Amino acid sequence: MTDQIILSNARLVMEREIVTGSLVIRDGLIAEIDTGAQVPAGAIDCGGDLVSPGLIELHTDNLERHLSPRPGVDWPHEAAILAHDGELAACGITTVFDALRVGSIKSPTGMGYKPYARALASEIHALRAGGHLRISHHLHLRAEMCSQTLSDELDGFGPEDRVGLVSLMDHTPGQRQFVDVGKFRQYIQGKYGLEDKVFDAYVAELKELQATFGPRHEAAAVAAAARFGAALASHDDTNAAHVAQSAAHGVAIAEFPTTKEAAQACRAAGIAVMMGAPNIVRGGSHSGNVAAADLARDGLLDVLSSDYVPAALLTAAVQLAQMTGDLPKALATVTSAPARAVGLEDRGRIVPGLRADLVRLRMVGKTARPVSVWSLGQRVA
Repeated sequence: MTDQIILSNARLVMEREIVTGSLVIRDGLIAEIDTGAQVPAGAIDCGGDLVSPGLIELHTDNLERHLSPRPGVDWPHEAAILAHDGELAACGITTVFDALRVGSIKSPTGMGYKPYARALASEIHALRAGGHLRISHHLHLRAEMCSQTLSDELDGFGPEDRVGLVSLMDHTPGQRQFVDVGKFRQYIQGKYGLEDKVFDAYVAELKELQATFGPRHEAAAVAAAARFGAALASHDDTNAAHVAQSAAHGVAIAEFPTTKEAAQACRAAGIAVMMGAPNIVRGGSHSGNVAAADLARDGLLDVLSSDYVPAALLTAAVQLAQMTGDLPKALATVTSAPARAVGLEDRGRIVPGLRADLVRLRMVGKTARPVSVWSLGQRVA
């Protein structure tokens, strides 16, 4: 007998409207959609709750938080991956691109870090192959230009690794995210407690690395994305020149442009603009860059990412809806828009034939609470 679930008396969040109706899930896919509030025998009565496509997360540091819950702590990896997976499912996220850093530094300042992405990717793949993960996992390789080992680390991955996104990251102090070196000082010294002398040496080291390896690493990352069949993303574009360079590389997504000028240039170049959901929730950037809400008001925001707070993805989308009065368009920033940006045409919308990745939402005041979450038709939270 075919497995079937019917969700009835729901407010279905379609791409452009909300429709009261029901949907049939069969063999992991959305099979049928009907309108009306009727509840057939055996159906789940959603009681007028919203039913949205499952959320799609393209850039999250959350796995690293589980791997290293305190400085110097290396948590057991299987436990960390499973906890990360469960947390995302509980937040309504049904597809995640796990962000793994590629590119490492051997540093005399003590601020270096070792390669880890290849081994961790294999652990994620093993759990996925064993059927232990609740949601759909892909890889997002964060290619650090300012490093010593990026090219070699990229060579360790292939098309079979489900790398769906490669981002060009350059965190050299004095440009992009940290144009204001004072903000970089505040962040690094606040996080690691460095003395001024050690911090200054670290900044000089990063600048030297960028000058030595930056161009060749950028070329290697662009080539690797093509080899993987992955979408390419820029990171922290600040001005029109940065965006022009991104466009020349074939970048599809601009992660966290820092200025309105850069966002406008992205729009003109046909590059999707991704902003951090915490930026929306907090009312501004923690780095002093452009506010995501301002870009949204100007029609310059396409995709949201939870970045470092998984629950922020849904919270920010609902806040956008409250700002604009358009819930379907706001939820598209965390469903259909990210799916299209990385070429996943089988999810992100409530359409017959697509994956039954769904989240039932109930409003608690101005906050949406995930009541139930399904991934490929299986309830996962």
